[in-house]
Amino acid sequence: MTKIRGDIEEAKGNVQEELVPETEMLKQRLEWFQDLKFGVIFHYGLYAEAGIVESWQLSEKDEWARENHPYRETIEALRLDYWQLINQFEPKKLDTRKWAKICKDAGFKYCLFTTKHHDGFSMFNTMESEFKIGGKLSPFKRDILQEVFTAFREAGIATGAYYSKADWYSPFYWLDDDTVKGRHASYDTHLHPEIWARYVSFVHRQIAEITSNYGKVDFLWLDAGWCGQGKEDLQMDRLAEIAREKQSELIIVDRMMGGRHENYVTPERKIPALAEIPKKVWESNIPIGNDWGYVPNDTFKSSQELLETLIDVVSKGGNLILGVGPTPDGEFTFEETQRLEEIGHWLALYGEGIYETRARPTAWKNEWYLTYQKDGKAHFAFRSIAAVACEQIPLTEIGATEEDELIDLATKKPLPVYKNADEPYLLWSDISHPNVGAVGIRVSTHREKNTH
Repeated sequence: MTKIRGDIEEAKGNVQEELVPETEMLKQRLEWFQDLKFGVIFHYGLYAEAGIVESWQLSEKDEWARENHPYRETIEALRLDYWQLINQFEPKKLDTRKWAKICKDAGFKYCLFTTKHHDGFSMFNTMESEFKIGGKLSPFKRDILQEVFTAFREAGIATGAYYSKADWYSPFYWLDDDTVKGRHASYDTHLHPEIWARYVSFVHRQIAEITSNYGKVDFLWLDAGWCGQGKEDLQMDRLAEIAREKQSELIIVDRMMGGRHENYVTPERKIPALAEIPKKVWESNIPIGNDWGYVPNDTFKSSQELLETLIDVVSKGGNLILGVGPTPDGEFTFEETQRLEEIGHWLALYGEGIYETRARPTAWKNEWYLTYQKDGKAHFAFRSIAAVACEQIPLTEIGATEEDELIDLATKKPLPVYKNADEPYLLWSDISHPNVGAVGIRVSTHREKNTH
C-alpha cells in the first residue's frame, strides 16, 4: 500500500500481520463489526470555520498542506489566527437528529465523530483544557459530542470516538518556543521525561472522560499514527485499560501502529488490491469529497463511484467508512446530502447483499462482484450499471448453476434462465437496472419448499 498524500501515515510493522483476537469479547465484537459493513466518519472542528484541510496547516514541516491555499502568509500569523477561531466557531444550524436521520436513511450502521483532531480543539466538554467547544472563549455553549452520540444512538446507529493522540495546542506536546514544529512532539521526550509524563496523563484523563461521560461507546478510533510508541510512548496498555473500565465491549483502533490495540486495520483513501487484502479485520476509509473536513468548493465523488467502492470493498471482506465534513453552520453540504440520499435509495433495494455478508475474494469474470451469506445458503452478484454492456451472462460468471434460484434483488422476482448449446445464461436486459449503482442478483442454493 503506497502513500498517497501527506496526511496519510504509513502503517507500522507488518501490514499483513494476523493477530487472533485476545478475548472472546473481541472475537464476537469484530464479527458484529463485520456485519455492519457501512459507516460514516465526521471531521468537524475549527478547521471547518477556516475551510482548510483539517489541522494540517499548523504543522510547519507539513508544507504540502499549505501549498495551494495557505490560511495565512506566515506560519506565525496562521497559528495565531487559527487558535483564535474558538471565538468564531458557532454552528447555529447544528441539528444532530437531522444528521442522524440523513445517515440512517443513507444506510450507515455506525458513525465516528472527531472528539479532537491534531489541533487540540476538543469537541466535547473536557475538564482538561479550555480549548474546547463550550469553553470560556467559545460562544457555542453546547456539548457537540453528547448531542451526536445521543441522536445517533436514538437512530439505532453504533457510535465511536475519533481521538488524535497528538495535540498541537498542548504545551506538553508542542513547547511554547521558537523551534520549528512538525507533527511530532517538539522536544526530545527522553531528555524531558517530566514534561512527557504530564502529556501522557493528559491523554489518559481525556480518554477516561470520553469513555465515562458519554454513554455506550462502541469504538475508540485513535489517530496520529506516529504517536504512542517509542519516544512518544503513551503507555497504550494502560490507556486501553482506562478506556475499557466503563466500556467493556469497546473496539480499539490504534491506527497504523500494529499490535494488540489495533483491533482492525484502516486502509486510507484506497481499496486494497486482491494481493493486498489485510489478514486482520479491515475498513477502508474514503471521504465523499477530496478532503475529510469542510473545504469550500471541494470536489465530490459521484454516487456511482461511491457505490462501486462499497461493493468492491465488501466483496473483498472489508467495511467502508465514508467521510462527511459538516459546514461551519453545522449542516451537511448539498453535494454530500445528495450522494447520501442516492446511496440510501440503492441500499434500500440491494442492502441484503451488503449487510451481514462475508467474502471469498477472487478475480471474478466480466466485472462481477460476489458476496456471501454467512450460512452459505445464498450469495449475491453485483455488476455496475456503468460496466460494458454484455447481453448474455453465463451462469458461471455469477457462481450459479441451473439448479439455483436466481432472484432480482430490486424486484424480488425470479429471473428466467436460457440455454444454448454451450451453457445456461441470463439476459442483461431482464435484470432491473437502478438509476445509480449496480444490478444485484441473489443466488439461492437451497430453495424454499413450496408449501401450497
